[in-house]
Amino acid sequence: MNNKELRDKRREFIKASALVAGGVMLNQFAFAGGHSSTDDTIKIALIGCGDRGTGAAFQALSTKANLKLVAMADAFEDRLNSSYQKLAERFKDKVDVPQDRRFVGFDGYEKAIALADVVLLVTPPGFRPMHFEEAVKQGKHVFMEKPVAVDAPGIRKVLAAAELAKQKKLNVVVGLQRRYQANYRETLKRIQDGAIGDIVGGQVYWNSGGVWVKKRQPNQTEMEYQMRNWYYFNWLCGDHIVEQHVHNIDVANWVKNAYPVSIQGTGSRAWRTGKDYGEIYDNHAVELTYADGSVIYSQCRHFEGTANRVDETFQGTKGRTYLSAGNNGVLWDHKGKEIFSHPTKGNANPYQTEHDELFDAISKGQFKFQDAERAAKSCFTAIVGRYATYSGQIIKWDDALKAENSLMPDRLAWDANPKLMPDGNGLYPIPTPGKTKVV
Repeated sequence: MNNKELRDKRREFIKASALVAGGVMLNQFAFAGGHSSTDDTIKIALIGCGDRGTGAAFQALSTKANLKLVAMADAFEDRLNSSYQKLAERFKDKVDVPQDRRFVGFDGYEKAIALADVVLLVTPPGFRPMHFEEAVKQGKHVFMEKPVAVDAPGIRKVLAAAELAKQKKLNVVVGLQRRYQANYRETLKRIQDGAIGDIVGGQVYWNSGGVWVKKRQPNQTEMEYQMRNWYYFNWLCGDHIVEQHVHNIDVANWVKNAYPVSIQGTGSRAWRTGKDYGEIYDNHAVELTYADGSVIYSQCRHFEGTANRVDETFQGTKGRTYLSAGNNGVLWDHKGKEIFSHPTKGNANPYQTEHDELFDAISKGQFKFQDAERAAKSCFTAIVGRYATYSGQIIKWDDALKAENSLMPDRLAWDANPKLMPDGNGLYPIPTPGKTKVV
């Protein structure tokens, strides 16, 4: 296939993706910012301009594809402007976002999405379901960060949009980057080929010292404070078992090639107890029980000054494995003899690989990536883990998926109040096992 044929195929692929099941006329697509008949540039929009969003745009613009950033959206103007300056300085010829294509506020995402062929969804995760739903509705290919939702209603919305994305042949990549890391891919191939037999148990960890805190500023509304300090509020973050530990939980589901049928566990606030830490726990320990009776143990904590551990181990009927983002993927037989080891040295950066593979597929007119359903189910595994630790109950997957308790505020505006408010001392209500209702 020569270059002209490849460009024509790419243009037709993106046009078709935008038009399938949408009833949109071609001239409307062109007006919205899609490919013209003479331009094969892939236009991207960045939704969420914080550090991770800016990083995702850096990675997209660093691919070999012919890309241009044409629109940006964020709730906060200062974050958008900072991101724009960094991107424009680094990618001068690939950033074309004049002031009228920089959208500030809660509804700017709709306008930015309309201008692009591919959207990068990188806001706090509570907004992901509505943003993903809109991107698919408009017929756009998607990169979106994990987690993809923070509660059961959000997961149901993502699953419905994922199904529609398949029908429209839209590529969707989700930032569970271990799925794009060579030592994980190569080790998992061998596990799934039976190298260590049936998986009968395992342990997954994200134990660390925690993350940033944004202090309350004078004259902030409660909505702005929670948005700025989003990690500590479940409607925005989902707790660190969802926002961070989902990586390891996703590996457990990948190794098992299944999802838990029930989860039970415990958690608390033992170290991060002050008013700066919102409502979330600082430790969770849960058991993921699968339909075959096997149990994977999951542990995450944010304690400063203690031993860190971020990795996964699994035991099979014929051997065992060790996996880590920073170490070799290793397999041993039941006698302890090493049978496989894949080094991390020289491996491609998985964050970059996500974008390289996504934009390569789009450039070639290929429908190749359908990450959304799998990612939603791994994120829901983490959400059910939170339900279990907050309530102190054994939570069944099917029951939890029916839950109607949406965490999203009734109204998104700077003068609106989130559902969770502080008391007179600035402290937020904390989930109490045995009392808190989650399903």
